[in-house]
Amino acid sequence: MGNKFRKPLQPGQLIARGVARNLRSLGYVSLEEFVPTRGLRVDIMALGPKGELWIIECKSSRADFNSDSKWENYLEWSDRFFWAVDEDFPTKILPAENGLIIADAYDADILRDSPLHPVATARRKSLIHKFATKAAERLHNFRDGEFTI
Repeated sequence: MGNKFRKPLQPGQLIARGVARNLRSLGYVSLEEFVPTRGLRVDIMALGPKGELWIIECKSSRADFNSDSKWENYLEWSDRFFWAVDEDFPTKILPAENGLIIADAYDADILRDSPLHPVATARRKSLIHKFATKAAERLHNFRDGEFTI
């Protein structure tokens, strides 16, 4: 079928693609639009080679950032929390206590690391299980031509 039937990616999705590519080069796997718990949906959940859990929120504009009122609820669901924006984003409006990634559609760079706030062991086990289940479910759906996030 090719790409002519695929909807063009939105600016935040392009940022997410670049972030995911960079994470892969660091040994992380990631899922976009991941739901760690009811009522929360993160842009990217990343799982590291040693079981590390990162959440990355992709913001394409000041308005996108200002309209996000749930991001602080994400902090307890990951070891590290990052903002991912493009190079034109006004980064001074982002909280300095979070990590910062600059990305485009093809790659990304971590400009500021995120402080480590380890997830509780029981929650980590549950999240990793949910991550693996969602990844397998998406793969099956993709194979069967019913891919949705």
